[in-house]
Amino acid sequence: MDEPSMPNSSAGAPQTTPPTGPPTPPIPLAELLAREELGLRRIAGPADADLLWVHTSEMADPYPYLLGGELLLSAGVLLSDPDHYVGRLVEAGAAALGFGVRPVHETVPAALIEACDRQGLPLLEVPPETPFTTIARAVWRLMAEARHRELRRVTRAQQALATAAARPDPVPAVLHQLATQLGGRAALLTARGQELHAAGRRPDPEAAGALTRLARVVARERPGSPSSATDTHGGTHLSAYALGGGEGLVLALATRQRESGDHTVAGIAVVLLSLLAAPHQGADAAGRSAALVRMLLGASPAEVAPLLGSTGPWTVIHARRTDGAPADALTAGALGASLGTALVDAERGAGEAVRVLLGPGPEPARIAARPGETAAQARPTEQPGETTPDPARPTARPGETAAQPARIAARPGETAPEPARPTPRPGWTLGASAPTPVTALAAADAVAARALAHARATRAPLTVDAPTGGLAALVPPAQAAAHARALLAPLTAPLADTLRCWLSLHGSWDRTAVALGVHRNTVRQRIGRCGELLAVDLDDMDVRTELWFALRQT
Repeated sequence: MDEPSMPNSSAGAPQTTPPTGPPTPPIPLAELLAREELGLRRIAGPADADLLWVHTSEMADPYPYLLGGELLLSAGVLLSDPDHYVGRLVEAGAAALGFGVRPVHETVPAALIEACDRQGLPLLEVPPETPFTTIARAVWRLMAEARHRELRRVTRAQQALATAAARPDPVPAVLHQLATQLGGRAALLTARGQELHAAGRRPDPEAAGALTRLARVVARERPGSPSSATDTHGGTHLSAYALGGGEGLVLALATRQRESGDHTVAGIAVVLLSLLAAPHQGADAAGRSAALVRMLLGASPAEVAPLLGSTGPWTVIHARRTDGAPADALTAGALGASLGTALVDAERGAGEAVRVLLGPGPEPARIAARPGETAAQARPTEQPGETTPDPARPTARPGETAAQPARIAARPGETAPEPARPTPRPGWTLGASAPTPVTALAAADAVAARALAHARATRAPLTVDAPTGGLAALVPPAQAAAHARALLAPLTAPLADTLRCWLSLHGSWDRTAVALGVHRNTVRQRIGRCGELLAVDLDDMDVRTELWFALRQT
């Protein structure tokens, strides 16, 4: 196996830097020979060679003036030792030798032909009517055409990758598109070699193992790790690129052939994947985020407030992929990033919705009244060691002192922070609670679940639960809750949930069945049972209205 192309960190070890090629793809020798108007003919050496430059020299030893990859053109003016001459060209890395016949030599010397065959240097016969300048011009034209093709290919690949990055599952989509563009395998690996996502044909086990080892070389777990590395194993070209973010994620590629532009296409994918994987930040961080969301939605308010650092308002969102596919941590993290939060839980198990906790915007600064002061006299106060006002400190209104119950108020000219507003996301179906204080997160979680069910049943991209308002808001909450408990007491929790969903969907049997994931006959049976237990006619609009009011209180 060839050694990976990475920096050699051995102290004192000599390092040779290969010459930098031109900003154009190499030209296969066969393409130049196919130009019939040049009349070139290969008479010795291998048929495969890549041309990077064209150079003309009549020196007996042009070695000091060659960079490597040249098609060297010569009429053999000072050719005296063909074997030594060819050896020096091979040592300099020349790609091929073009020998012009006449006026110096009537034919290509037989000794030169034998030397080129023996040392593996392609030898071209240049007819007298073909000037060397014409050959150089033809090579530059071929390079320009190749560069144009490469730019078109890179542009198409960039557009395809950008389109894939906008999909609901951006990371798998980008990897699939990258594997298609390169005709190989594309995988996202952790620093330990764990495969998070992959696309394309899997290489043989030995090549796959070599690719994993190469990925560990660039994984940024230690200072000085290279950002990329390449290797070749059994005819398979391997590449590894470290993603940004410092979490050790690596893009690993395995292809059967390496074409011009592949590195540029891979670089585009690295940038996109670095951005897409940033909210994920590794499996450990995703697990911590999921655990935090679960704790926040199930813990007591006293435990939640210090963790969040804000009393709200908070919005709970439940989300499912529109195509029904499960959402992994990376895909869910990308959804959270698009909504503006890192609090995402996508690890509750297959078939479960992704849960997102969307926080408030930054609160404006507050001015607090000191004891004995009115708001007109109030000035910013500081705690020991503080240099800015405490945003959580209440502000007294005119006529109030700090000893009296003060109300939170914004400064003159300022507005209180508005709660974050979720918006539809392409490829996702979302259900969101109304903005709620930290003390009601558990209830908001249940509301978001019902909103998601409603959105799926109505095929809406987003359903947001509206807070109680209008006439219902005129009834004192305590009295409304007591009335609701008494009215709905005969119903079990599953029956109450079914009735709530059925009423929210205007009595549609089919949509309710979709929202609850049950058969429509089950919905009919449950609604019929609700009517029996409540002793009411559920076809009566007044009955439905009162029941809906009661269900909104629970």
